Amino acid sequence: MKPYPHHYKVASTAGPDGEVVLAGIGLEPIRSAPPVEFGGPGDRWSPESLLIAALADCFVLTFRAIARASRLPWVSLRCEIEGTLEREAGVSRFTLFELNARLGVPAGTDVELAQRAMHKAEQGCLISNSLSGRRQLTASVDIVA
Repeated sequence: MKPYPHHYKVASTAGPDGEVVLAGIGLEPIRSAPPVEFGGPGDRWSPESLLIAALADCFVLTFRAIARASRLPWVSLRCEIEGTLEREAGVSRFTLFELNARLGVPAGTDVELAQRAMHKAEQGCLISNSLSGRRQLTASVDIVA
């Protein structure tokens, strides 16, 4: 890992109507639009869905690092997140992030260690630590063949 601080740069380009194009150095462009709730088409990534996706992605990547360091064997991890956007004191903001993580592990794996690793991932995720909304993790472990 490189020493801190890290810097990340993205540019957005748009006209008066239509999509917004998000681009970063060496990255494929992403086209976004407002979600249906804000009058958008609902068929593009939106700032809201990108934020939730960043949280889900960070959870998985943080879990990978923790599992590797803990020597925890695992087969699959699915993380679904629902963010609740509310209007409080005249400001729209996400107030709650409900994470539902389902981990598949091979037979003989320490399930308690797997549970702890998922909770550590939620607590250590830099994206979730950068958000002000409450977080709620439901973590389950399945033995898979």
